[in-house]
Amino acid sequence: MTTEDLPRIPVAAPSITAREGDLAREAALNAWGPGHYAYNARFEAMMAGHVGVAHAASLPHATSGLHLALAAAGIGPGDEVIGPDVTWIASMAPVSYVGATPVFVDILPDTWCLDPAAVEAAITPRTRAIIGVDLYGSMCDWTRLRDIADRHDLVLIEDAAEALGSTFQGRAAGAFGDMAVFSFHGSKTITTGEGGMIVTDDAALFARIQKLRDHGRPPGDRFFQNDEVAFKYKMSGVQAALGIAQMERLDDLIAQKRQIFQWYAERLAGLEGIALNAEPQSVRNSYWMVTVVPRNPEGPDKFAIQAALSEQAIDSRPFFSRLTTLQAYRGRTECARFLPDCPRGDLMARNGVNLPSGYNMTEALVDRVSGALTRILGL
Repeated sequence: MTTEDLPRIPVAAPSITAREGDLAREAALNAWGPGHYAYNARFEAMMAGHVGVAHAASLPHATSGLHLALAAAGIGPGDEVIGPDVTWIASMAPVSYVGATPVFVDILPDTWCLDPAAVEAAITPRTRAIIGVDLYGSMCDWTRLRDIADRHDLVLIEDAAEALGSTFQGRAAGAFGDMAVFSFHGSKTITTGEGGMIVTDDAALFARIQKLRDHGRPPGDRFFQNDEVAFKYKMSGVQAALGIAQMERLDDLIAQKRQIFQWYAERLAGLEGIALNAEPQSVRNSYWMVTVVPRNPEGPDKFAIQAALSEQAIDSRPFFSRLTTLQAYRGRTECARFLPDCPRGDLMARNGVNLPSGYNMTEALVDRVSGALTRILGL
């Protein structure tokens, strides 16, 4: 079989069963009138229970959750928010939504998450919050970040968009910030097509979130008496029904993700000069995206590796770029002033590639991807 004849392997694929279809149809028929929020409430309760917190609110996407978290905390113009230089832009763009200044710091070379020492070095009198990102299913050092936040009286926000099912010291991703967010995009561990969730243990913050996500209406308002200008950030009942069906299978889905990673780890174990997703002793990684980082700074970069994989009918994704190298933030020296001349995040951002990690992956497909990658890297 020639390369042209090979079926293309997508980088991500959801796991959708008849249960999702049945429940979505049920919601489409019934999530109206008095029962319009029943599916959302059930989905929210499942998420809050999984994370181990008191409150959850379903949203159109995780980005809206970060926006709400910052707004609920009262962060605005003149404030600074510290976050990682290497992440998807949605993790930090909401800082600009509220008029505050994002301050980017370096990441750790193994977990690819915030370096707590770099966070503490970047704190100024204007700092109001820290956003930690559990990248690709990895986990931040939440013990150290919590200590830093508490000592400096800062809001701690957990972007767990990519880490549903991961744990740190036995606690679920999403349990560590004053507020935390999840994503249910079509590529994520569970999906509602688009969608997100914000969770918190703080009743006052949750009440503020509930008001802000519904156009600034007082709780229980039925007369459209808005007392401030706010946002419209809600999830539909049909999406929530999909989420319920996905959450019912969460343990099996996480087990499948971990199996896919194990297949890759076994096949790539003999290759020197690459790193895969880390799983420190205190962490259980849900391995949302199996990611490879070649360590040679002079070798092919992520875009060259992607192009070569594509020639083999294999889709992939680039490791997130350093935000300070993007046109969106270029020239904003106030955002980059605490970064070293040679950030450790450079190597991951230059070389890293997300390999096909969807629920469609089999051992045979992992064999094919691993063999192609080995040939491309010449290892």
